[in-house]
Amino acid sequence: MEKENTTSVDQEKIKIHFLGAAETVTGSKYLIETPEKNILIDCGMFQGLKKLRKKNWEDLPIDVTAIDVVLLTHGHLDHTGYLPRLYKQGYRGKIIGTRPTLAITEIILLDSAKIHEEEANRANKEGYSKHKPAKPFYAINDAEITTGFFESVEKNKWIELTKDIHFRFRYNGHIIGATFIELKIHGKIMVFSGDIGRLKDPLLSPPEKPQYADYLFMESTYGNKLHPVEKVSEKLVQLIDQTIKNRGTLIIPSFAVERLQTLMFLLWKLYTQNKIPNIPIVVDSPMGNNVLSVFEQFTDWHKLSPQEFKAMHKRMQIVSSYKETWETIDNPRPKVVIAGSGMVTGGRVLTYLKQMIDRSNTTILIVGYQAEGTRGRQLLEGAGDLKFFGKYYPVKAEVHHIESLSAHADQAELLDWTSEIKNRPEKIFLIHGEPTAQDALRVKLQDHYHWDVTIPKLNETIELDI
Repeated sequence: MEKENTTSVDQEKIKIHFLGAAETVTGSKYLIETPEKNILIDCGMFQGLKKLRKKNWEDLPIDVTAIDVVLLTHGHLDHTGYLPRLYKQGYRGKIIGTRPTLAITEIILLDSAKIHEEEANRANKEGYSKHKPAKPFYAINDAEITTGFFESVEKNKWIELTKDIHFRFRYNGHIIGATFIELKIHGKIMVFSGDIGRLKDPLLSPPEKPQYADYLFMESTYGNKLHPVEKVSEKLVQLIDQTIKNRGTLIIPSFAVERLQTLMFLLWKLYTQNKIPNIPIVVDSPMGNNVLSVFEQFTDWHKLSPQEFKAMHKRMQIVSSYKETWETIDNPRPKVVIAGSGMVTGGRVLTYLKQMIDRSNTTILIVGYQAEGTRGRQLLEGAGDLKFFGKYYPVKAEVHHIESLSAHADQAELLDWTSEIKNRPEKIFLIHGEPTAQDALRVKLQDHYHWDVTIPKLNETIELDI
């Protein structure tokens, strides 16, 4: 695909390039091409299905050097993980987000780069890659250079890009630092939802809501579902009791940002309430440990008091080295292990599963959304074996799922998030969702509001009036 010219634009129109998270939940990237500035909203990696992951290795079908600024809704990999590749393709502009978002993004990019390097080295050493030699998607040095372009701004403050283009970030729950973006172009307001958080979250406040939107770009991850009303604490107590009885290990693959901290908080509360015994709770996620420092630094972005945070942290066994990972595996005592990554796509959890997934006294608890093509989705769908590092391992562990711990709004919460929009939007674009979820939310929005809702395709370009 030839790269499009992002400089010659009709003076009365802007172009929206859907470069990711269109008819899928990963790879969020949206280029807003205007006569004055070209603005990229998010810059995420594709995850999950191989056909999507392969797209990560392709240069973007636009002139990257013509992008003027990148705005980040939040720090998750599927919204930020492509940034070092953007740099390698020639981008040299600012990367703007809230302070905690940029702190999270730096942690995630450096951790991701380290994993890419380690996996490439392992593949070359063990010879299981088709590529000779296997190369990392990007290196630690690439990630470090990219962070040099970061610039933070405060939430709720309108920032001027040009006389006629302004933007601001507004609190959105989901993870620490997350926002939705309001972009005002010649008086028209475009709202990019990012990932919308929950109304009732153990650690975060409810998302704020947009009041005006001429064009709304809205996530639809759970557009077809209502999160079940689950007794999460009772489920955790039950699984820990079972783990102790079986003298086994409860492994919880966890996203390093928010989910890990939420699980720590819930388990700590159960311990303080004498609902679980003094079983070792091992937190093995270098990235998650770094994220804890972000919670400690930005106390106004979450509900935990400094005293609660300190007590919670003290109760956990925080793994700081790979040597401790193996000591944890070799320890026969019943234990709970929380380890990255949340979709079982990489990270320390693979080391635990490689050693323990074939044991009947191992329990795996999946929490949150699992994208198509991930090992987490395979486990939920009853896979008989899983492939790690070029080899298949039989799944004899018992697999459980808690869906209500998701950091994404469900269908009812998505509708609630739109409930205070005072004007009639000219168009709604449903993004960041699988086709079934998107179509269900499209019908709901049309029935509820009679809005004009469309579902863009990957790499589609749409012109809008300004």
